Amino acid sequence: MSTPLEKAAVLVEALPYIKKFYGRTVVIKYGGHAMLSQSLKEAVLTDVVLMKFVGMHPVLVHGGGPDITAMLKRVGKESRFVGGLRVTDEETMEIVEMVLVGKINKGIVAQLNRIGGQAVGLSGKDASLYQAKKKYHRIRTPEGNEEMADIGFVGEVTRVNPEIVSTVIREGYIPVIAPVAVGASGESYNVNADYAAGRLAAALNADKLIILTDVEGILADRNNPSSLISVLKADDVPRLIEEGKIDGGMIPKVECCLDALSGGVWTTHILDGRVPHSILLEVFTDKGIGTMVEK
Repeated sequence: MSTPLEKAAVLVEALPYIKKFYGRTVVIKYGGHAMLSQSLKEAVLTDVVLMKFVGMHPVLVHGGGPDITAMLKRVGKESRFVGGLRVTDEETMEIVEMVLVGKINKGIVAQLNRIGGQAVGLSGKDASLYQAKKKYHRIRTPEGNEEMADIGFVGEVTRVNPEIVSTVIREGYIPVIAPVAVGASGESYNVNADYAAGRLAAALNADKLIILTDVEGILADRNNPSSLISVLKADDVPRLIEEGKIDGGMIPKVECCLDALSGGVWTTHILDGRVPHSILLEVFTDKGIGTMVEK
């Protein structure tokens, strides 16, 4: 149990950061285990509400892969992935949109409102927030040739129109965004939530992009949890990928960070969403807990 003096020390440590980030926009990609555990969900959304009350402008972009997989299983459809991307036929896209927009998005909004915030749920189709084109995935055939695989209604964001999000922020609400995009003919596309968050952060000129994951951050030695890289320069990323220190599912997350940085976002953060209140620990303390990728 913390003593009153220890609690006061925490507030004093947080004060310069509260002052520094007052009025700044922070885009948070919410996914992974933090969405599955009720206690972690409560912690993350409480962090978001607290950020709003101390004068920051948090924007939440959420995923929902496990819920989509569960719903597909209920209707007798098998989930299939190519290069980590869900193969999305027309029926699957209907279910993806139903789960992301109708279930998960509204659930997050309701919980934020219950905690004490004022949240508004948006789809990437609202006011053409996310416009996208069909994304193809490069694969290698058994014969060793490369070809582009058609993975259905998986979208690559071509344009972000952030005005609706800016309006929601300006009116004092917390935007909660489902990563479903609209195509040129009005069709729906399933968009990777990491990339959706990164592109939106750049379009909003956000101060920070925070990506919640199921790992501690980027490790200098994957077998040593204490080798966390606290601060990573963008120029060092290609070398770490070549050395295999950044690999697998971490590569697209880091690429998303680099994309956001090149778009004008000042700093990006990869955090362990399994740690309660990881967002507050990263933003409002001297040491932080994850990996900050900066220019």
